[in-house]
Amino acid sequence: MKSLLWCVVVLALVLGWGWWKLGGTFSRNAASGGSPRAASQSPANMHQLLASSPAQIAGCDIALLNLLCAEGLPSAESLNPQGCMATLDEWAERVRTETERHLYRYRANPREFESSEGYFRMLMMAVVLYEDFSVRYNPERINTPGSLDANDHFFADSRDLFLHGLLSHSPSPNPLPQVTALRPTLNPQLSTLNFPLGTCSSMPVLYIAIGRRLGYPLKLVTTKSHLFIRWESAAERFDLEGTGKGMNRYGDEHFKQWPYPLTEEEIQADGYLKSLTPVEELALFLSLRGHCLKEAGRISEAVASYAEAVRLGPGARPYRLLLAAAQQEC
Repeated sequence: MKSLLWCVVVLALVLGWGWWKLGGTFSRNAASGGSPRAASQSPANMHQLLASSPAQIAGCDIALLNLLCAEGLPSAESLNPQGCMATLDEWAERVRTETERHLYRYRANPREFESSEGYFRMLMMAVVLYEDFSVRYNPERINTPGSLDANDHFFADSRDLFLHGLLSHSPSPNPLPQVTALRPTLNPQLSTLNFPLGTCSSMPVLYIAIGRRLGYPLKLVTTKSHLFIRWESAAERFDLEGTGKGMNRYGDEHFKQWPYPLTEEEIQADGYLKSLTPVEELALFLSLRGHCLKEAGRISEAVASYAEAVRLGPGARPYRLLLAAAQQEC
């Protein structure tokens, strides 16, 4: 599959992926797993979010759930959820326009894209975000993936965990010299300080937030110490890894072994490999909030965040263990 992806990328570059300029009218479609509700009905802060009913949470944009959970965290002092949401809308429109422009490639030869229009659409999203908006995995975090119960420096900076690290600034399309592939080595002479940087905690959420704006049936899924994307429709179901330099398609078996092996007992007790509901997505974001607070030494606030994660995700053992460990530090 990797060699196939390389061939697709080379072909695309030769035919001129870098000249995309066409605009268009964006139509926000209903999102699978909960469509964004009107701004007037959406929670404006953490307090309102935690007071929301499950039905209200299900009606929220996943991006808003994520951004509100970063409220008050280190490196989120200038958090602007509405500005970030506007950036998401802009990026989604760009993805929609360029996907429609190049959809003929899939229709001409579906087998080049594993006979999956969904995979083609996600690959196009990855290309647009990488080439047009310079989205990158934070190189300082590549070798430290962390784990859900670890208290290491991976969780020190909220920008590595939440969407505002990717959306707090919106570079103009094509701000960099033309790249040569979806899997390049970052040019050390180009500073990454101005790139939208994320990790496996934030990049899958970015793809899902954009995809749901386009009506894609995307779900957020957990495995041990990692988040990934699932395309889940009546027609097809497959997993996606979007934190590398591209977009790779897998089945569940891959994530039973990567990044760490899973036992069947862990899968059942920890809720791994299941498509999360919107309420479970919020529980996950609250656990990440707890990690960041704990790393900052704000233990009582971390306890409160973990407790909310337990309330919203009572069937997930990791949240109970995290809460118990934080309570012992109080």
